[in-house]
Amino acid sequence: MSTSTASRHSAVHHDIPRPGSKRQHEVLRLLPAPLLIIILVFLGAVVLIPVLYIFLASVNSDIGVANGEFWPSSVTFENYAKIWTSVGLATGLTNSVLVAGATAVVSAALSVSTAFVLVRYSFRGRLTILRGLLALQSVPGTLMVLPVFVLFSSAATYLGIQVIGTQWGLFVTYLTFAMPFSTWVMVTYLRGLPKELEEAARIDGASNLGVLFRIILPLSWPGIVVSGIFAFLLGWNDVLFASVMTRPESQTAAVALQIFGASQEGGAIPSYGQMMAAALVCAAPVVILYLIFQRYLVGGLTAGGVK
Repeated sequence: MSTSTASRHSAVHHDIPRPGSKRQHEVLRLLPAPLLIIILVFLGAVVLIPVLYIFLASVNSDIGVANGEFWPSSVTFENYAKIWTSVGLATGLTNSVLVAGATAVVSAALSVSTAFVLVRYSFRGRLTILRGLLALQSVPGTLMVLPVFVLFSSAATYLGIQVIGTQWGLFVTYLTFAMPFSTWVMVTYLRGLPKELEEAARIDGASNLGVLFRIILPLSWPGIVVSGIFAFLLGWNDVLFASVMTRPESQTAAVALQIFGASQEGGAIPSYGQMMAAALVCAAPVVILYLIFQRYLVGGLTAGGVK
C-alpha cells in the first residue's frame, strides 16, 4: 500500500467517532441541548401533572374536588381506607392478580415452545399459522364477546361444565387473546438468536427439549418478560369480557371500579376522592411491574429489529 493510500485510510478511520466517545454523543444528538431539555420537561409535565392531580384529589375532600381545587385545603387519607369496603377493591384485586397472573405465566410458557417450533422447523402450514397470528391481532374484542359467551353457555348446557362466572373461564378467555400476540413476540425474538448455539448443543447430545430448556429459555428472558407483561395487562385492564363473564364474587378490579363509578352518577356529590384513590391503587401493581422488569422490556421490544 502506498503512502498516500495509507494516509487516506488513516484519515477516514480518524473521522469515524469511536463508540462511547464524546464526539459520538454529539453526532447522535439531533437537537440542541436547551431545546432537548425543554421538550423533555414538557413531555414529563404532560405525563406527571394528571397523575399528580389524581393523587391530590385522592387526599382531598369531595367538596374540594367538586369546587375545582388543585391543591387540597385539607389533606386526609380516609379515602384509601374506605375503598376496601365501598368499592369492594380487595376481592377485585385478588381476582385480577390471580387471573391476569395466570394468563401471563401460561401465555409466556406456551408462546416460547410454540415459537420455537415455528422458527426452527419447516412443515406444511407453517406460514399459514404465522399469517394467522397476525390476522388475529386485527379482530376487535367487541366482535368476540357474543360468540365466546354463547360457546361457554353451550358448555354449561350440553356438557354440564360451568364456565361463565368462574375465574378459570375468564382465564381461558384472556389466554385465547393473549397467545397470538405472545407467540408473535417470541417468534420475532427467536429469529434473532444464533442457530450455532443450538447446533453445538445437539452435537453434545441434547434433545429437542434439552435445547429448549437449556439454550432457548435462558437466552429468551427479555422476550418472555415482554410477552408475559402484555398478557398480564390484557387481563388487568379488560372490562368488556370481565363485565360479561363474571359474577360479584369473581369480578375483577376493573369491573369493581366501573360499577362504583356508575353508582355515583346522579348523586349530589360523587365520591371523587374514593374513585381517585381506587384508580391509583389499581394502577400501582402495573407501575411496579414496569419498574421491576424495565430493562427486560427494552431488550425484548427491540429484539429482532435488526434481523
